[in-house]
Amino acid sequence: MELQDILQYIQQHHVKFVRLAFCDIFGTLKNLSINAEDFEDATTFGVNLDASIVNGFMNFKKTDLLLFPDLETMTVLPWRSNHEKVVRFFCDIRHVDHRPFEGDGRYILKQAMEACEAYGYTPRIGIESEFYVFKNDEDGKPTNLPVDDASYLDVTPLDKCENIRRDVCLALGEMGVKTTLSYHEKGPGQNVIMFQKDHALPSADNFITFKNAVKSIALVNDLYASFMPRPMANEAGSGLRIKVILSKNDRNIFDDEFEVNIQEQRSFIAGILNRIDDMSAFLNPIHNSYERLGREKAPKYITWSKENESELIRVSEKNDEYSFITLRSPDAACNPYISFALLLFAGVEGMKNHEELHENTKSPRMLPDSLKEAIKKLETSTFIKTYLNEKTLETFIRAKKEEVEQIDKEASFALDPYFRLI
Repeated sequence: MELQDILQYIQQHHVKFVRLAFCDIFGTLKNLSINAEDFEDATTFGVNLDASIVNGFMNFKKTDLLLFPDLETMTVLPWRSNHEKVVRFFCDIRHVDHRPFEGDGRYILKQAMEACEAYGYTPRIGIESEFYVFKNDEDGKPTNLPVDDASYLDVTPLDKCENIRRDVCLALGEMGVKTTLSYHEKGPGQNVIMFQKDHALPSADNFITFKNAVKSIALVNDLYASFMPRPMANEAGSGLRIKVILSKNDRNIFDDEFEVNIQEQRSFIAGILNRIDDMSAFLNPIHNSYERLGREKAPKYITWSKENESELIRVSEKNDEYSFITLRSPDAACNPYISFALLLFAGVEGMKNHEELHENTKSPRMLPDSLKEAIKKLETSTFIKTYLNEKTLETFIRAKKEEVEQIDKEASFALDPYFRLI
């Protein structure tokens, strides 16, 4: 969208404030508001951000960073009142000399997309995200009581989340985010919404928008939505399935009918499988993530299949331009920008090295079974160190080690510190 069109919209709709949004390295949405009349200057000079206060932004001695709104990400928040329109932009984060900030997830993902494109590939990513809806108590604080007792594909009156899902899908549609499917999942109060595949950066932006929309619309209805991987010990966990399409010369490499790409397809998958241990701390970044893996249908082993939906990587059986692979281990606690980037980097390395995709063995490797183990894998990973800035990686590892030290493994799920954050 052109700047002049945006300025005209702001003026015509009497927009008073503009929100500038970004994520910390843990994927937590942050924002600040500026006066609408200052927006044009913000696109040229940026808006100051004190990085020393933002969790995970490395505690620079020189703490100033700049937010630059990405004009292509303009949207209006539809859950706000119509007479008080709120315009929001996702931002790129830069140093004061306008160099990209190494800890900016959007920048890291752009690098991964460029790596794909330099090798002749165009990546698109779709997401399928599960979440729970809980009741609030008399003081408006979240409880661990789900809003209903419905199960898979139930309908009203058992399904009390129908209106939430409808409102979320409608709101996302107004914001330009296309959903393809929504329904009640297996757990009580559990839901799933799927999204149309898009280029990697818009898909990551859309996921952050989606989480914000779900939580905001639940709040309007005096409810609480949680994306925690396993919020209740005896119920199904919530995952984030990441679906990847990779095209070369306008042909989908996962389309088996295009036989010239079979080896590239298999090497891309092998690249991910061979590095999944290294990435797990980012794909499953909290203690509770590992309460989900290996339970119900959540994967535990590093395997792949075209038939079995429970494997770590599922290759779609249909052979056409819409064929894709699905990675099933991640959860919504992850930073989607860094997670998507690492998946693309891993797949491209697999293709560059012509890595072989082997059939599953009777004793396959296992995913890390705890955050502590995932961090150990991360610390020794040459793959991660190749693509993530050393300071960013050190900051992430330090924060996660502190979490491991603090976690009380006997605490109830409801008391998990992330219950109200994810």
